[in-house]
Amino acid sequence: MSIREMRTLEANEKDGKIYASYYLVGVMEGLKESSDTALRNGQKPPFCIEGRRFEPAMARSLYQSELSRNASSYEADMPVQMVVKAALESSFRCTH
Repeated sequence: MSIREMRTLEANEKDGKIYASYYLVGVMEGLKESSDTALRNGQKPPFCIEGRRFEPAMARSLYQSELSRNASSYEADMPVQMVVKAALESSFRCTH
């Protein structure tokens, strides 16, 4: 889903904001599993939780913060997944 599609969903659907939030949680959880798989396979993960708080309720704020922090880097047709990935890499940097 693109950033534009996400905004349209939130604005035009009755439960759009709820659907979008569930989508963000799914993206975040999928990226976490991908990162965990890389770690299990001996590869460098793109981000590391390392005992820090990581909860589904954080998905929207991570997404919104990344969009705000780097507004000039994102165009409306870019994927939401790219924004969430950048947010996780920024918020959960690996220390080793």
